[in-house]
Amino acid sequence: MLRLTLAQMLRSIGRLAAAAVAIGIGAAFLTATLLAGKVMTRAGYDAVTATYAKADLVAMGDFTPADLETARRQPGVAAADALQVSGLELTSPLRTVWQPMLATATDPRLSSLEIVEGAAPAAPGQIALDPDALERLAVGVGDEVTVSWVEWGDDDTEPVERTAQAQVVGEVADTAGAWSQYGGAGLALDSDLRDWVDGGQDSTATRLLIATDDVAAAREQLTRALPDAEVVTRDEAAAATISEMSGQGNALLMVVLGFAAVALLVAALVISNTFQVLVAQRTRTLALLRAVGAVRGQLRGSVITEATILGLGASAVGVVLGGALTQAALSVAARSDMSVRLPSRIDVDAAVVLVPLLVGTLVTVAASLVPARAATRVSPIAALRPADAPTADDRSGRFRLVSSLVLVVLGLMTLAGGAALAILGAGDPMGALGIAMLGGAVSFVGVLVGAVFWVPRVVSWTGRLVSRTGPSARLAAANTLRNPRRTAATSTALLIGVTLVTLMSTGAVTARGSLGRELDTRYAVDMAVTMPSSEDTLPASAVATISAVDGVDRAVELTSAAVEVDGTEVRVLGLDPADATVLRRPQLLAALDDDTVVLGALQEGLVDGDLSTLTGTTGSTELAVARPGMGGSDVVVTPSTLASLDASPLPSTVWVSLDGTRPAADVIQDVTDAFPGTALQVNSGAVEREQGTQIIDTLLAVVVGLLAVAVVIALIGVANTLSLSVIERRRESATLRAIGLTRRQLRATLAVEGLLIAGVGAVLGMGLGVVYGWAGAATVFGAMGPLQLAVPWRDLALVLLVACAAGLLASVLPGRAAARTSPVAALAVD
Repeated sequence: MLRLTLAQMLRSIGRLAAAAVAIGIGAAFLTATLLAGKVMTRAGYDAVTATYAKADLVAMGDFTPADLETARRQPGVAAADALQVSGLELTSPLRTVWQPMLATATDPRLSSLEIVEGAAPAAPGQIALDPDALERLAVGVGDEVTVSWVEWGDDDTEPVERTAQAQVVGEVADTAGAWSQYGGAGLALDSDLRDWVDGGQDSTATRLLIATDDVAAAREQLTRALPDAEVVTRDEAAAATISEMSGQGNALLMVVLGFAAVALLVAALVISNTFQVLVAQRTRTLALLRAVGAVRGQLRGSVITEATILGLGASAVGVVLGGALTQAALSVAARSDMSVRLPSRIDVDAAVVLVPLLVGTLVTVAASLVPARAATRVSPIAALRPADAPTADDRSGRFRLVSSLVLVVLGLMTLAGGAALAILGAGDPMGALGIAMLGGAVSFVGVLVGAVFWVPRVVSWTGRLVSRTGPSARLAAANTLRNPRRTAATSTALLIGVTLVTLMSTGAVTARGSLGRELDTRYAVDMAVTMPSSEDTLPASAVATISAVDGVDRAVELTSAAVEVDGTEVRVLGLDPADATVLRRPQLLAALDDDTVVLGALQEGLVDGDLSTLTGTTGSTELAVARPGMGGSDVVVTPSTLASLDASPLPSTVWVSLDGTRPAADVIQDVTDAFPGTALQVNSGAVEREQGTQIIDTLLAVVVGLLAVAVVIALIGVANTLSLSVIERRRESATLRAIGLTRRQLRATLAVEGLLIAGVGAVLGMGLGVVYGWAGAATVFGAMGPLQLAVPWRDLALVLLVACAAGLLASVLPGRAAARTSPVAALAVD
């Protein structure tokens, strides 16, 4: 029987090729999805945790220099450094700049900066600076700069200004963008930074970076030696950072898993539909084998063996193709100027290879079971008669209808439940995502199961709109109802792919809007310019000078003073409510007035409407709390309220909004250069927001590439189904020719029918995709805040155009072949 199976495969190589292509592309799609998921997860982790360099472990807590030495002494610890950012005032003959500085790492794995010229500081009085700082100071490697700092003594001692000479021994590069929000960073010895910044006093760090060759052993030793610290891996630290950024769960990982799961489901359905059509075409051949002595088990085994060979071979080709395409995409990305660093090579593991192989093979085998069972039930004598149009059994039709309705209702309820859990933040976000995915899959299967009932009717109703254009259109509309199963199978093939495309496009635009809103809240101010010392005031011309910088939209000066808020001394800012337009979202300060204090995200324990006591040097007052405020720790009141708390608040801060015409990092440098004699501290939320947006754009770019593969799968499915449908109707077409239908009219009939079926499938798929896309976005991003539901109209128009063109081409080409066959020859075909 195996030889017979192989011989049948060779004789049917043409038809098997179409199914093999769909299976192979499905496996390639799944392989690329898995690989892209690994790439996106790694890129997202690296982007948000670039400050951790390549540390194997990260210890989180409050650490003194003694704790650092304790960590370094632990068995298995190759190196340990404190992660601290200090600021130095550096002066050259040309100008003064404020430069963030890091301590020189004791191990290259712990350094987020790379030496591109010269060497890292190795002796006291040596520093290394980034290219922007070197350019602003107009110095190079080997030159000297002056370091200035204020040394604070006891309470009765006046602060003393100190200076020291430092030699620039190297140039560093922040290739991962770890410190781009500061405009770059430099290096100096830890002992020098303690002298220059802390006056020789020991400081406290909140992060220790650990390099080790045995992560498990070092983690155990550090946990024992530092009982108050939390020791995690770099990836765990990344997950915690992303969780803190997104508010609930690892949003990037959830997006990747969601897209991969949906892609797997839809690719499986497309493969199943294509193979079912192929096997159905050979029903009579299989029945003929029964007539010559083959038993049912042999026929069933033959079909399953053929499906296994086809599925395994096509899936193996798909795995290789998916890996090659992903590697090619990474190679192209490596040559492009991307701020998000991507791996240079794909990370292939057992799951990436075995999952597509198993899924492709199992889906192909599963798709062959029902047609094989139907073929074994055909009477051998009945198989010798000409095939009639299939008729639906009333009992099976009722069962299918009821099953479809049950699946749709239960699936939609489960999908809504998962989305509600995610929005309310109840339970594990990954659990809510799993529930929503299960509900979406069940409801979509229900839609497909019931497609034979509603798709032909929708196609027929649509056909009535075009039936007035002539007999070809009327005949095409009538033909869609003559074989509802064939019409449903043809339209469903495209509906599946279009639903996937629309789902991802809708989810993508909704994610962009929702994540953009979250980023605008977290980084409400594009740029904040302050003086290094709270005792210093901004130059009188600061606002005018900053406003004149190219890329700056508006600059607003704020006053500040040290005020106790509920017993905790903080820096309180005074802002006129009319100047709230400088924020990305002015409504964040909509509640600001003389009786209200807007607290930032870090002032926990108070909710909207609570009273907070503010005490300054000249007064005290109780103000109503307005939350949620801006991201960060800023406390904002009106200028009049601040004046009642402190008689002489200082103009120490300028908030800046950017117009988006230039990269934020370039604007930071220009703002710093605009004050050559003043050391300004510039912090830019716009840089952080750009990095977050770039991560989203990277994810969406990969998804768009996967969508192209999904479209190819759908087009192959619809082309294969329509082509086989036309072949089935060669006798019908010949009869129409014999009674007077012209070749042009026959081609037009088939073209209109294909256009109707494909167009309706595309429109229905777009509707389903929008609903599923919104539900998926609500599940993944609902806990982050209000969703901004969006519809990708441009993508939908493009999908509809491609679908209609595919339906037209898939029906016209076989139609031309049918029209060229003489009626006598076609009627003679069995």
